[in-house]
Amino acid sequence: MLRLILTAILITLLSACQAVGPGPGIHLVEQAITMQVNQTQQQLVRQLGLSQPPELEITRIGVKKREPLVIEDLQAFRLRGNYDLKIKLPAKENFQRNKPFDVYLQRQQQAQTWRLAIPAGNGNEQKWTTYLIEPVGYE
Repeated sequence: MLRLILTAILITLLSACQAVGPGPGIHLVEQAITMQVNQTQQQLVRQLGLSQPPELEITRIGVKKREPLVIEDLQAFRLRGNYDLKIKLPAKENFQRNKPFDVYLQRQQQAQTWRLAIPAGNGNEQKWTTYLIEPVGYE
C-alpha cells in the first residue's frame, strides 16, 4: 500500500515538472527587458521632444527568481533579477549597474514562441497586454 502511494506521489511530481517545461533562456529574457526599456524610452523621447532615442545596450543579466504561473490559460514565467544598462548619447555614455527587472513571459500554445506579458488594469480579475517576442531569424 505504501509503495502504491509513493508511486502515485512520484508520478504526480514528475507530471508537474513536465507540465512546467523548460523556461525561457537568457537571450529571450534579454529581448523582453529590451522591449520593456524601449517602451519606456519611447515615452520619454515623445515627452522630451527628442528627434531619436539613444542607443541602449543591455549586459550582465542575472535572473534571481523564476516563478512558473499561468497567464490567460497559457504557461508563463515571472522572472526577476538585475542587469547592466549602457545608454549611448551623442555627447557621452551613461552606464547603470544592477538595474532591477521584473518580466512576465508567456509561452504560446505551440511552445515555439513567447510573448512579453504586462499586467494591465485593476480589479479582481488580472488583465494582460502581450507583445510577441520575435524569434531569432524571424522576418
